[in-house]
Amino acid sequence: MSRTHHSADNGAGADSSAADNPHRIYFTRVMHRRLHPVQYRFVYRVFSLLLDIDALDRVPRLMSGRRLRLVRFDPRDHGPRDGSPLRPWAEQLLARHGIDLEGGRIRLLCFPRVLGYGFNPLSVWYCEHRDGRLRAVIAEVNNTFGEHHSYLLADAGRPLDWPLRAEAVKCFHVSPLMDMEGGYRFRLSRPDDHVAVLIRQFDDRRQLRMVASQTGPGEPLTERALWRALRRMPLMTFKVMAAIHWHALKIWLGGARFHPKPEPPRNEVT
Repeated sequence: MSRTHHSADNGAGADSSAADNPHRIYFTRVMHRRLHPVQYRFVYRVFSLLLDIDALDRVPRLMSGRRLRLVRFDPRDHGPRDGSPLRPWAEQLLARHGIDLEGGRIRLLCFPRVLGYGFNPLSVWYCEHRDGRLRAVIAEVNNTFGEHHSYLLADAGRPLDWPLRAEAVKCFHVSPLMDMEGGYRFRLSRPDDHVAVLIRQFDDRRQLRMVASQTGPGEPLTERALWRALRRMPLMTFKVMAAIHWHALKIWLGGARFHPKPEPPRNEVT
């Protein structure tokens, strides 16, 4: 489990009102910057959903129709990966680390499937206590080899302040052009009208190796907002996977060393 650092600053219908809508959509910019041993930077635009996992029956009709869905959320892409309800998986994971939300809200920031295809390099689970305060974040990571691992960002069940700051030792292979040294520093803002996820990766000598961020404005998840997202980025998830491989090729051609893939960690969560 990671170490956290407290900070001082603390719809079923097509167009449900913000007060009735438990979900949000964010129009964000993803940025990756490598600093060592090869310097490289790229940026692309995506849209993400922030879903209350207890209200998945209240997504817009565009996502819930029985016919072909241009965009949808598939529970099999997350948590237990078997399509079963997500809350029991999250609560059991948290309970193993002494965290009890007492029925508090859990929201999942992720990419949806578009035209049936989906890939989430990082999904973020915001886990709140019944009193409304954040108790944990689950940073769920996928690599392009079909493997996944989660980093638990928590402080033994104690309330966490916004923005959340946390550290985790790297134990999961993400890119063949990055070794397994060092760890991550996370900084996450409260996902309200704006979302910000910032990750810095350091090596064992505390040298900064990589910076990644996802930032952008959000609004209630409505039919109208989804159509606007699809008009702007009709092949968004395909673009994400293509960008990963295209930029990896350019980084490799720029002189990055290739690292064979190690065995994934035995534990599902660290």
